[in-house]
Amino acid sequence: MLENLEPAKKVTSPPNFRPGVEFDGTEGTATTPGYSSEPENFDEFLRDAGLNPDEIEVIPPVRTSRWQQKEGGGWLTSYRFIFRRKAAGVDLPLLMSEARRKVSKPVRGDRKEKALIVCPADLQVGKTGSRGGVPELIERVLKSYDRIEEQMKSGKYEHIYLLDMGDIIESTSNKADYNQLESNALSPMQQTDLAASLMLELIKRAVKYAPVTYGSIASNHCQNRFKGQQVGKPGLDDWGIVILQQMRRITVELGLDVTYLIPEPDDEGFAFRYGVNTIGVMHGHQVSRPDLIKRYWQQSSFGNQWSQACDLMLTAHFHHLRVEEFGQRFDGKGSKFWVQCPTSDTGSDWYRRSYGEDSSTGILTLELDKQQPFSGTVFKL
Repeated sequence: MLENLEPAKKVTSPPNFRPGVEFDGTEGTATTPGYSSEPENFDEFLRDAGLNPDEIEVIPPVRTSRWQQKEGGGWLTSYRFIFRRKAAGVDLPLLMSEARRKVSKPVRGDRKEKALIVCPADLQVGKTGSRGGVPELIERVLKSYDRIEEQMKSGKYEHIYLLDMGDIIESTSNKADYNQLESNALSPMQQTDLAASLMLELIKRAVKYAPVTYGSIASNHCQNRFKGQQVGKPGLDDWGIVILQQMRRITVELGLDVTYLIPEPDDEGFAFRYGVNTIGVMHGHQVSRPDLIKRYWQQSSFGNQWSQACDLMLTAHFHHLRVEEFGQRFDGKGSKFWVQCPTSDTGSDWYRRSYGEDSSTGILTLELDKQQPFSGTVFKL
């Protein structure tokens, strides 16, 4: 009775076929199970994988693999595609489009012997938090720029210093955990592109009113890190300094009056002089809490470091505004000052939950008189 019967053909799938999803929080790869008919979309598949399809976009092309269930039977099709988290409505890439925008002609006129220091700090572009995401960050920063431009216009400064105080992007490897992947809305490449565009916008506004110096230092979110540990030269291998390099290329091409400051390759900060003032710039991640800045500055001075001659030290990292006097200048004509810059980020919610503290956002500016020591006045714009 069974002699002429044959078993059903073994169902085989394509070699190396394994349905599943791999996702790093920003980009991923998906391989679907076999479908007997073409799905309208992959929403249900993404939901089953624990993802919100409204936050995901599929990057073409979509590849397919087909196989027959059994001889003479129906065919199944599996789909393989790359996907990424949507960029929160931000039109990227931006940098080159910003570079092509016409630069307004300078409106400088008579200048005073004063300089304006502008300190964008801790933008952490790409991060989402209680203050929103990328669109809210852009809106907040541009509103600060509007207020700063009013100060640039009315101050009649002979020079403007734009100092990127660090953590300009959020990155994905600042710490050896996955929290940054979850809280990011942009990939590191998109973060860098948008951050560079924001800095270029600030340069183009400033250069209308005075010659500009743009500086950047090493910071914990921007350093080249693997599993939270620094890799390479701190004064070179840093996203903030990479952004500065792009600014230099663009401003040279546009013929803008901009010079640049970066640390030595093995340093994380630098110092510069304006008139009788010597200004130090570092991010602040060198210490675990703000009260240790004074000791670090003292020890680095004794260690003959770049900061030894400074009478004004600028830091960021701790996300709040603070101004303190630290002893006497070398010439006895005033005090040394430490100025801690406020943040522009979307919120450090883990810190607020852990310690109960939070502060309003803004970009710090201060004026320097060429003939007078700094006396402690700052603006939060």
